[in-house]
Amino acid sequence: MAEGWLPPDQTPTRKWPVVGERAPSPAALDLESATVEFTGLVVRPRVILVRELIARGTQRLEMDVHCVTRWSHRAMCFLGLPLATLLDEVGVSPEATYVRFTAWSERDHDTGLPLEVARRDTWLVHGTDAGPLEIAHGFPLRTVTPGRYFYKSLKWLRRVELLAAPAPGYWERADGYHENADPWPGNERYVSGSVPPETLARFRAATDFAPYAGRTLRGLDLRGWRPAATDLRGLKLKDCDFRGADLSGLDLRGANLTMGNLRGADLRDADLRDADLEGAWLAGADLRGADLRGAFLTAASLVEGDTAARVDAARFAGASGLLEAQRAFLVGQAVAEPPGGD
Repeated sequence: MAEGWLPPDQTPTRKWPVVGERAPSPAALDLESATVEFTGLVVRPRVILVRELIARGTQRLEMDVHCVTRWSHRAMCFLGLPLATLLDEVGVSPEATYVRFTAWSERDHDTGLPLEVARRDTWLVHGTDAGPLEIAHGFPLRTVTPGRYFYKSLKWLRRVELLAAPAPGYWERADGYHENADPWPGNERYVSGSVPPETLARFRAATDFAPYAGRTLRGLDLRGWRPAATDLRGLKLKDCDFRGADLSGLDLRGANLTMGNLRGADLRDADLRDADLEGAWLAGADLRGADLRGAFLTAASLVEGDTAARVDAARFAGASGLLEAQRAFLVGQAVAEPPGGD
């Protein structure tokens, strides 16, 4: 691999991990009727059959893919056509400054880019060198945008809408992801800002976490924390600092701890079934006896240099997403039923 291609805190892989939604609404897969609509501030609004765009998409794009969950794939090759070609065909109104992309998905997942970025960089793609896209990766048609974290690339494209002003996408609205999403050089994963001290204090002292259900709390300083309650099921604590926290024996089923710094945390006998630990730092954590069955571990780090998690008697059956070096570490530790690397 070429030197200097990897942004800060990213992990190289030759895999293409599945992140985000796994499947579109059924209408996306009907190639006889599925369409892409070009609307908003365009001169000639159009609705184009997806199969027609696939037939036109014979050009090849090579790009480095950088996911916000900390994995990077060097020099992926996609087949498709530049968005600029279609924008030229429909005509862009002078007042347009922003492009919103919307998916064929149950929640109308969307993302967006400044018009100048989308025109310069975004492609509509239907395949890779290996063949057509898999459904979980956006079949039949998706967008890709080099130079931005991959949440700015949309699966199952349904609509391209030209707008006069920026419109934050799903991940920006829901989880505070950065609108610019540039991995270089500022590592723009999340919007900057701190949690108010009173919010942090209330959370750290809480004896009942039910009031936090459904909310996303991001960037909390939870170093050395020992919760006063044991039921933390389903909590969304993204990009939080858990270094040295005592989470042993807690019920964390279905919790979202993505991008969490869990180095040195005590997770002995914790129930982490179906938890989302994508991009989490776990090197040095104590996972002895922890239950991680069904957990999402894409780009999670169990070992960093000479520092490794303690995994005796931990259970990983059905967990998914570990990258190559991390799975090899678990195999080397003779962990029963190590997770797959999908």
